Amino acid sequence: AEGPSEWHKAYPIAQGNRQSPIDIDSARAVYDPSLQPLVISYESCTSLSISNTGHSVMVEFEDTDDRTAISGGPFQNPFRLKQFHFHWGTTHSQGSEHTIDGKPFPCELHLVHWNARKYATFGEAAAAPDGLAVVGVFLEIGKEHASMNRLTDALYMVKFKGTKAQFRGFNPKCLLPLSLDYWTYLGSLTTPPLNESVTWIVLKEPIRISVKQLEKFRMLLFTSEEDQRIQMANNFRPPQPLKGRIVRASFKA
Repeated sequence: AEGPSEWHKAYPIAQGNRQSPIDIDSARAVYDPSLQPLVISYESCTSLSISNTGHSVMVEFEDTDDRTAISGGPFQNPFRLKQFHFHWGTTHSQGSEHTIDGKPFPCELHLVHWNARKYATFGEAAAAPDGLAVVGVFLEIGKEHASMNRLTDALYMVKFKGTKAQFRGFNPKCLLPLSLDYWTYLGSLTTPPLNESVTWIVLKEPIRISVKQLEKFRMLLFTSEEDQRIQMANNFRPPQPLKGRIVRASFKA
C-alpha cells in the first residue's frame, strides 16, 4: 500500500525527469574520455552507528571535514561520506535497484556523499541538483566476504525498526571492488522525498558475499518490536524511465 507505485501521490517528483534507479544499457552508455578516475579517500573515516531506518540498515559517519570523501570522476568538488545502506531481495534473483542490461543483482550498496564545499548542511545539499553523490556497488553471491562479517555480525543489534547501536572503527573501503570503472548519470534519491539531487556513480565490478551473509540482512524487520513482524527484503525501487538522459562510462566497453 505504501510501495513505490504510490509514492507519486505524496511526492509528485516521483514522475520527474531524473528519477533513480535506472536500467543501465551497457551498449548505449557513452564512453567519455574526459571523465577522471574516481578517487576514494576513506583513510581517516570515523563510523559512528548502525541503525534500522525502517526501510534499510544504515551506517553513519562523522562528516565534519573533507578527509573522508570522494573526488575525481565527474566532480569539481570533493563529496563527504555521510552514510551507507543496502537494498536486497527475498531471493537471489532480485534486490538491487540499478540493473545492468535488464539484469538485477541480489543486493546493492549505496555510499551517500554530500557537497560540503558548496552547501552548509547535508539537508541543504540533499535539496540541490548538485548536492549529493552516491556510489552504487553491486553484491553478488560467491565466497564469503571477510570484511563484511563485522557488519553482518552486528545486524542482530538493529533487528527492529528504529533501533540503533554504536558501530565504530568500520572503514567501508573494504566494501569496494578492485576496479573503480564506473557509469555515471544524473538521478535522484530512490526513497522519498526522491529529490533529484544525486550524481550517481555505479561501479561496474561487483563484490561477492556468501549466501549466509546475505541471509543475515533478510533477518532484519521493517517493523518495530511491538508490531507484527514483517521481514525486511525487496526494499528496492524498480528502474525508472531514462527520459532522454545520457549514461556516461569511464571505461571503453
